[in-house]
Amino acid sequence: MSQAFKSLERARRWRLWEFVFWPLALASPWLLSGHALIINEIAIVALFAVSLDLVLGYAGIVSLGHAAFFGMGAYSAALFAKLVMPDPLVGMIFAILVSTLLGAVCSLTIMRGTDLTRLMVTLGVALILMELANKLDWLTGGADGLQGVIMGPLLGRFEFDLYGQTAAWYSLTVLLLFFLLSRRLVHSPFGATLTALRDNRLRSVAIGIPVTSRLVVIYTVAAGVAGAAGALLAQTTSFASIDVFELHRSADLMLLLVIGGTGWLYGGVTGAVVFKLMQDWIAAITPQYWTFWIGLFLVVLVLVGRDRLLRPWTWLQRGRP
Repeated sequence: MSQAFKSLERARRWRLWEFVFWPLALASPWLLSGHALIINEIAIVALFAVSLDLVLGYAGIVSLGHAAFFGMGAYSAALFAKLVMPDPLVGMIFAILVSTLLGAVCSLTIMRGTDLTRLMVTLGVALILMELANKLDWLTGGADGLQGVIMGPLLGRFEFDLYGQTAAWYSLTVLLLFFLLSRRLVHSPFGATLTALRDNRLRSVAIGIPVTSRLVVIYTVAAGVAGAAGALLAQTTSFASIDVFELHRSADLMLLLVIGGTGWLYGGVTGAVVFKLMQDWIAAITPQYWTFWIGLFLVVLVLVGRDRLLRPWTWLQRGRP
């Protein structure tokens, strides 16, 4: 058995703490029923962060326009519920398909150029979609947002309640499903070729890895995952606005991955938990200056180093590819 195959097998193997983490996560809306709304937000942001980590952490594609797919998923799900049918699962599938198609088209824009070029191109796509959503107010509601969205009960039985428990379980379940899909993908031979081209694209071409097709596939898959996160936001809030396309959505994702780490799917989940809890806690103490304290935390994190400041997460990362 080759060393590379052994490494893949070791990375694919589930660890004990993972069997504890996910049952606790799925049970959290019941265990912490008073905090179901924040749990729902964390699950959505975590899924969004996982989608960016697929292209940034594993393929080395720097993007400031990942909100384009998030927003497309949100508007697709909201419009589907308003104009076609309110079933959340069918709307979720529709949103994923639309976002995946957009990702396949946009993947053509990242094939050439430097990281700076990709930053500008990906950002431009998100800005174009935001302006379209603003101008097509007869369809999207413009700056006022898409209102009058009514979601049907989940599986025909579970209504989306004001306390957010159904929404939290729904978002956590979708997060787990896409996490398993992403985990399977990055711990496969396909994922190994992604990390190879991330580390050295010229050498990857020299040994016969089809770089272009790999980038197209992972960018398209990541777009679909981001679209699922956007659909969750629209479905659990019954609302979609042009805010979903704004730069801060993509910038916040970068912050999450700075906190949790890239090239490790749990980095997005970890970053989402830390960032949202800090935001909620600090904003409750000092609503006017919460951004200052989060900014200070990020500065300290970079200066001291994540491995030192968040040592428990460093231990959990052992054995990652």
